[in-house]
Amino acid sequence: MQRSPRIESVSWGRMEVEGLPAGKDFKLYPGGGRAWDWNETGTRHDPGIQPADVQDLLDHGATTVVLSRGMENRLSVDPATLQLLRERDVTVHEAETTEAVRLYNELAESGPVGGLFHSTC
Repeated sequence: MQRSPRIESVSWGRMEVEGLPAGKDFKLYPGGGRAWDWNETGTRHDPGIQPADVQDLLDHGATTVVLSRGMENRLSVDPATLQLLRERDVTVHEAETTEAVRLYNELAESGPVGGLFHSTC
């Protein structure tokens, strides 16, 4: 089983992830990750995280997904995204970013976890 990369630090507008260049927002999954560019899927704070945003995580084998809602919980999650994850029997956690990072790092120790992380509002 490929391990998901550990998040080494998070602060407003900046994250450091094991094996990746520092950045602002990330998609992380078993075996790696990349910058999360909201423009790829038209993501905005409302309606929030889109089904297409989580597809990379599923494609890389994540069976648990952590969705960060931003440092001030301003990022929503589109109900269609939660529906997709339920249909795939994926365990979902939603949390404020610093809590999401803590939870993701804990889950990454023991299984195939993916996450979407937004390091500002």
